[in-house]
Amino acid sequence: MSHIRPLIPLLVTAGILIGGNGLQGTYIALKGSAEGFSPSTIGMIGAGYSIGFAIGCIYIARLLREIGHIRAFAALAAINASASIGMSMVIDPFFWLAMRFLTGITIAGLFAAVESWINSKVTNANRARTLSIYRFVDLGSVTVAQYIIPTVGIDGPIIFNLITIALTLSLVPISLADKSNPEPPESISFDLRAVWNISPLAVVGVIAVGLSMAAFRNIGPLYAKDIGMSITSIATFMSAGIIGGVVLQYPLGVYSDRLDRRKVILWTTVGSIISGAYMSFGAGTNETANIVSVFLFGAFSMPLYSLCSAHANDYAKPGQHALVSAGLLFFWSAGAIVGPLLASVLLQYYGARAFFLYTSFIFAGFLIFTLRRMRARPSVPPAQRTSRFHALLRTSAYFNRLAAPADKDERK
Repeated sequence: MSHIRPLIPLLVTAGILIGGNGLQGTYIALKGSAEGFSPSTIGMIGAGYSIGFAIGCIYIARLLREIGHIRAFAALAAINASASIGMSMVIDPFFWLAMRFLTGITIAGLFAAVESWINSKVTNANRARTLSIYRFVDLGSVTVAQYIIPTVGIDGPIIFNLITIALTLSLVPISLADKSNPEPPESISFDLRAVWNISPLAVVGVIAVGLSMAAFRNIGPLYAKDIGMSITSIATFMSAGIIGGVVLQYPLGVYSDRLDRRKVILWTTVGSIISGAYMSFGAGTNETANIVSVFLFGAFSMPLYSLCSAHANDYAKPGQHALVSAGLLFFWSAGAIVGPLLASVLLQYYGARAFFLYTSFIFAGFLIFTLRRMRARPSVPPAQRTSRFHALLRTSAYFNRLAAPADKDERK
């Protein structure tokens, strides 16, 4: 425990950021709907966040090197808090789009600052324990945050104010974490063509995850609202999908380390298609059926990003693993930009049933591509793989490096 104690302030900060960000995503969908925003407008606001997030991923390393972790975190948290409080003052879709764009940039930077800081402090002796605690913080904070909405309600500015308070309080543990600034992180290299050449399957897979799961996080509350769920049930619905994403991560990862990873990806994709299709054609407005189904949908869909990342790393050469992690995060962001827009338009014009039909269509396309890639080249035998499966959060490229220690060539 003595190895973990210095990291506790950083983990607390990460929990505040993860919970607040998850809360804001759900709340904006419900609040926007209550204010008369159309689903497509809410989808556009969600896409604005993803565009900002992609930009933040590219430029944050330069900011951290130029002004340091503490000053960068303080500046980004102040901008993020101002954007949140501004949204409570001006109820306008274009203003919200601009504020969510800023939120995306700052959230990418805030997570990169925290995770690169943790990465600079963690050792092989406490790496596994730190990751376990981080995953627990992630799951717990997001789940608890969802239930703030039914507790407080969506009327008035209270939740925006709570998010602002949380962002302000996140400065406290960061300020107390360490008297010295950690070493500036290395720059993040983006060579998207190289990542595609390493693994086209992984690239298409993470884009599919971005198209579907970003839509779920941004538009899922509208689906639940449209089928008649209460605010409390919507919180349960969203939490079930998130918790489901944790349940099968490690079992699927263990099997993928022992088998042809593409077979695990294939059957996981089939599970995503079936669970989504059932919500479109079988669950109807039955609350229990939808919550159980979305749990299964999350259980199959969310691990796909980590499985695709592990598959890409099977083919990566020494020195390319950091390149792969950054590239896949960017490709996921590209999917996350388009996903909320497409899903929201379909929901607006064709109703709630179209939402999970959309995700099933996306995963069906990925299933066909996976079958083609399985014929294109052989799998890397388990004994020859240089990396193992790691359950990854899509918070920053530095989390990937925390989960999987860099190659010796990458440390130079």
